[in-house]
Amino acid sequence: MKLTLLKVLTSVMILVASVTSARAADLTPAEAKAIAEEGFIYGLPIVMNYAVMYEYSVDKSSRQYKAPFNQIKNEARVFTYEDTAIVTPNSDTPYSLLWLDLRAEPYVLSVPTVPKERYYSVMLCDGNTFNYGYIGQRATGPEAGDYLVVGPGWKGKTPAGIKKVFHSTTQFSLVAYRTQLFNPQDMPNVVKVQSGYKAQPLSAYLKKPAPPAAPAIDFPKINNELAKTEFWEYLAFALPFAPPGPEEVAIRAKLEKLAAAMKNATPEMKAAVVEGMKRGEEKIKQYLDTEMKTINGWKAGSLFGDRAFYNGNWLLRAAAATGGIYGNDTVEAVYPMARTLNNGETLDGSKHNYAITFPAGQLPPVHAFWSVTMYDGKTQFLIKNPINRYLINSPMLPGMKKNADGSLTLYIQKDSPGADKEPNWLPAPDGPIYLVMRLYWPKGTPPSILPVGEGTWQPPAIVKVE
Repeated sequence: MKLTLLKVLTSVMILVASVTSARAADLTPAEAKAIAEEGFIYGLPIVMNYAVMYEYSVDKSSRQYKAPFNQIKNEARVFTYEDTAIVTPNSDTPYSLLWLDLRAEPYVLSVPTVPKERYYSVMLCDGNTFNYGYIGQRATGPEAGDYLVVGPGWKGKTPAGIKKVFHSTTQFSLVAYRTQLFNPQDMPNVVKVQSGYKAQPLSAYLKKPAPPAAPAIDFPKINNELAKTEFWEYLAFALPFAPPGPEEVAIRAKLEKLAAAMKNATPEMKAAVVEGMKRGEEKIKQYLDTEMKTINGWKAGSLFGDRAFYNGNWLLRAAAATGGIYGNDTVEAVYPMARTLNNGETLDGSKHNYAITFPAGQLPPVHAFWSVTMYDGKTQFLIKNPINRYLINSPMLPGMKKNADGSLTLYIQKDSPGADKEPNWLPAPDGPIYLVMRLYWPKGTPPSILPVGEGTWQPPAIVKVE
C-alpha cells in the first residue's frame, strides 16, 4: 500500500486530543508498527463504510449517488456490472437504500404488509458495520409496522404505535432494503412494495415541532485511491460520529498514543507505520484464506453481526467487510464463497470450463430463496456478459433443464455451452472467478447449512469440465 507519509503524520494527529510528550517518546518503531497494524484492521470497515456513504449520499456528481440523507432511494432494478460502489453486490433483490443522519433526532421507518411468499428484509447497519437490527419476513413477519431508529445516547420514551426501537452505535447509519424479484415481469409488484417503505423524523411522526437541525458537515472527498493514501485521515474524520464502546477504549487509546508519537516522527517511525498497515492487510487476507470453514472447496463462515457478535474481534469485522461489506447475519443469509476448486486450484474462466451439480432433492435448504452469483475475481464486481445474466437463482428453476436423474447442473464458463444448456449457463469472466452462493433465510433444522461448516447440507463441489 503506497502512503503519503506526511498525510499519515498529520491525519493520525487528528485522532488525539492530548498525550504528554513523555508518553510519546516512549513509543518505539516496533510499537508504532504494532499499533498501526491493529489500527488498520480496526479502522478498515469504518473507512470502507464512509466511502460508500460518500458516494451514495454526499457526492451528487458520483455515478453511484442515490439520495440525500434521510431519503429512501428505491431501485426498480437489480444491480449490474455498472454498480461499483460496493464489492460483491447482490443482484437478486432490488435494493432500496436509505442513509440516516440521526444527529438531530431519531427516525421512524414504516413498512407495508408484504405477502408471505415474497421475501423482504430491512437490514440496519451502522458506521461500525454492526448489523444492529432487522425488519422483514424472518425478523418481524409480513405485517405492516412502524419502527424507531435512534442514535447513540438517545434516552427518550418509546412512542405509542412503535413496534420496536433499534439503537445505532453511530450517528450515521445505512438502512438496506432487499425485496425479492421473482422474474423480470415481476418488477411492478416489487415497485408496489417499495412504495410502501417510508422514513420520517420522530417529530413528524408525533406531529410535533422539529428540533434544531444538526450542523452542516464538510465531508472529505474519497475514492478508492484516496482511501489507501489517506486512510488515517478518513478514520480520524469518522470516529467522532461513533462514540467508543467499552471494547474500543483500548484501541482508541493506542491510536492516540501513535498520533502523539508521529508529531515529530523519524523516518524510521514513519516506515514502521507503513509496514504495520501492510501487515494488517496481509492478516485480513490470510483470515479469509485460512480461517473460514472449507466445504467442498467453498469457504463459509459467520462473519456479520452486531456489536456483541464481534465483541472486539476487529480482524473478523475487517475480514467480513473485505469479503463483502454489508452482508447479513447467518440467520438471515449464508454466503459460501469460492475462488478455487476443492484441490486449491484457482478458478479461471480464461483457462477452463466448470460445473456445479446439485443432486436430486438436494438444492439449498432455505425458507426464502437461493442463488449463485458470478464476480470478477480481481475486482469482486459483477461482470459484463452477452446475456446480461449475473446469477442463477431458485426463481429461475422452472426455465432450467434438469438431468435425467433429477439433478441440476450449472455451467460456469465464459462462452456459451450451447443452446440446449444455455438456460443453465452462468457466464464467467475471461480470467479469475469469484463465486458467491447466497442462501436467504436458511432453514435451521436438517437438512441445513447451519451451523455454518457443521450443518447437514453442504454446497456441492465445483468441478473442472474438459
